[in-house]
Amino acid sequence: MTKPPAPRRHLPTSPFKAPVAPLAKHFSLGDRVSHDRYGLGRIIGVEDGIAMLVDFGSRQARIVSPYTGMDKL
Repeated sequence: MTKPPAPRRHLPTSPFKAPVAPLAKHFSLGDRVSHDRYGLGRIIGVEDGIAMLVDFGSRQARIVSPYTGMDKL
């Protein structure tokens, strides 16, 4: 097995702009959400910044941080 590559560092002398870190998404218990893969759902469980348990009607899914593809409605 191989390790994933280390993230690239931005050198202060580089003529290119530094990459912007994405903003962390904040969700709370009971929020309605939309997920790219699962559709519409409601947050039914919170694991302190690690994951969210979301009820999508026909199934429940554990979505881990950084919650890509999930948006608050």
